[in-house]
Amino acid sequence: MKALVLQEVKQAITCQDISKPSPQAGQVLIQLKAAAINHRDVYITQGLYPGVVAPVTLGSDGAGQVVELGAGVDASWLNQMVILNPSIGWEKALEVQPKDYRILGMPDNGCFAEYVVVDASQLSLKPAHLSFEQAAALPLAGLTAYRALFSRAKATSKDRILISGVGGGVALFACQFAIALGAEVYVTSGSEEKIQAAIALGAKGGVNYKEENWHKTLLKKANGGFDVVVDSAGGEGFKYFLDLANMGGRIVFYGGTRGSFKVNPQKVFWKQLSLLGSTMGSTEEFEQMVSFVQETKLMPVVDSKWELSQGAEAFDYMDAGKQFGKIVFTIS
Repeated sequence: MKALVLQEVKQAITCQDISKPSPQAGQVLIQLKAAAINHRDVYITQGLYPGVVAPVTLGSDGAGQVVELGAGVDASWLNQMVILNPSIGWEKALEVQPKDYRILGMPDNGCFAEYVVVDASQLSLKPAHLSFEQAAALPLAGLTAYRALFSRAKATSKDRILISGVGGGVALFACQFAIALGAEVYVTSGSEEKIQAAIALGAKGGVNYKEENWHKTLLKKANGGFDVVVDSAGGEGFKYFLDLANMGGRIVFYGGTRGSFKVNPQKVFWKQLSLLGSTMGSTEEFEQMVSFVQETKLMPVVDSKWELSQGAEAFDYMDAGKQFGKIVFTIS
């Protein structure tokens, strides 16, 4: 079968012919129809992710059809159209992930291939209103956004919510989820085009964080502060979220691409703010997220579609950061 394989760290992935896997007891074989790239995949190739194991087939996000069952798997799964939960070993929505928790697509072989083997417990039925490409866009980013917004920040329809860096996978899902919830949503981005695209999806407004005093502009636009702030970058700009947050506000973050940050403790304790870290999510939260997408008929945004043979080019496109939505491989 064809697969995108990382042979060594700091080398480009290559499309290769490798052996098709066979399901063991409790597992299923999925014929993949689509798979999506995450920044995690790019960071692994660059050696910026801990514990890299190579060679490995990357890819945490996939959707396809169950074509073979291992021993002990319920026969009703055969031929079902499914999406794959990339969280392995985290069943319940506990406060933190277990020590043996891992993510599909390294060290386990992942979804950038024609076939993949996973445990049957990782399957969810594909929402009928989604194409395979849209379904493949959902798992890792959707799960991360869902836990951050709902399990950690406890967002409600009455909240005014700020999503920073909209356009990336998780931030865009957090934006879409908050809009579907009925909350008043604002965004930041370094691109005016991405701000306008978020407004077209239902956000109330946004500002360019590259502009001077952007946080003051945002307070005026929103006519006040925010109950929930969702961030992925950290860095120097994080301090402004303390000014933007309302009394008792919740600031949740799931990444640190801009590095460490400093906060004013007086602002935190006087405003009684909650600073909340969040990472991925559990099987229970994945099922809740899929149900939310089904109930709201939410449509994941697909930025572009690629073939597996274009793997290295697609990774470069992701690394450039110009996308709005998910970068997806269509797998024939």
